[in-house]
Amino acid sequence: NILLTIVTFGIYSAWAKVRRMRYFRGNTFLDGHSFDYHARGLQIFLGRFIVFIVISIINVITTVYPLLGIATPFIFLFILPLFIVRSLRFNARITSYRNIRFDFTGNAWGAFRSVILGSLVSVFSLGILAPFASRWMYRYVFNHLRYGDRGFETDPKVGDLYRGWVVPALMVLLGLLIAATAAWIYVAPFVLDLMGQMDRYNDEQRLGFTVLAIYAVLIPLILIFTVAGFVYRVAVHNIVMNSARFDAIHPLHSDLSRGRFFWIYLSNFVLTLVTLGLMRPWAAVREARYLAEHSGIVPRGDIGEIMASIQASGSAISAEYMDMEGMDFGF
Repeated sequence: NILLTIVTFGIYSAWAKVRRMRYFRGNTFLDGHSFDYHARGLQIFLGRFIVFIVISIINVITTVYPLLGIATPFIFLFILPLFIVRSLRFNARITSYRNIRFDFTGNAWGAFRSVILGSLVSVFSLGILAPFASRWMYRYVFNHLRYGDRGFETDPKVGDLYRGWVVPALMVLLGLLIAATAAWIYVAPFVLDLMGQMDRYNDEQRLGFTVLAIYAVLIPLILIFTVAGFVYRVAVHNIVMNSARFDAIHPLHSDLSRGRFFWIYLSNFVLTLVTLGLMRPWAAVREARYLAEHSGIVPRGDIGEIMASIQASGSAISAEYMDMEGMDFGF
């Protein structure tokens, strides 16, 4: 997949994703039955091409009329919910289990309220209101997800989400304190000393020293926020899954360990990096296996009777409509 994607300048990546997803879904089992992935490479390619055209048009208009560049972020804010809904719907409908497909029934207005506004609330509150944003987003996703003619629902408690938020928040505060202390002790004297000798260096050297000082502070901050964000997402994943129900009576389950999962993520990243990507397949399988082994559903009753009662309404999708879809972007 990687080699063909490189040779075709990225065009084959859509077909590569189909091959990869069919392999992973086909090897993920629930009660002895695997999942299926029904997308076609052309669908995903056309979906990506549409997004590329839309972004290109916006960029051209912004270049020709620079004043319109001010409105570009707002245009994206209104276009993004449409992409989110189509992506969630596409990914649900091309996934099946025991010949019954999933579906997503949310609309763009719901995506705008829960995802866009939620993200803005989280950002402008400096992360303090992030648990509320997480609750809005995952309620929107789960409460509009269906399997056949049955629905999912989740209602994570804000208090539980804040308990999962405390550790990452403390990590960020501690990281900021360490970074600020290091900058004051090590970076500030270096910059002050350098400023007193600026006349000895040319413009390129002065610019290089300035960039170096900025990166000396930014890189630790980026690492801190990345780790804290990962820890928070794992906590939210567990809380949301453990509060979710299928058909109102069958609880879902997740018991991911934040420490264990972070170690898998970190070691996978390092191993992929040092092997120049050759061990990426092994890393992907390792991560997928851990997620699958620590996720599940607790059926209230005989699983055979439950499955027999589910109608396959979610599979009645016309091929023409599916060919128009193809938004496969991660959420």
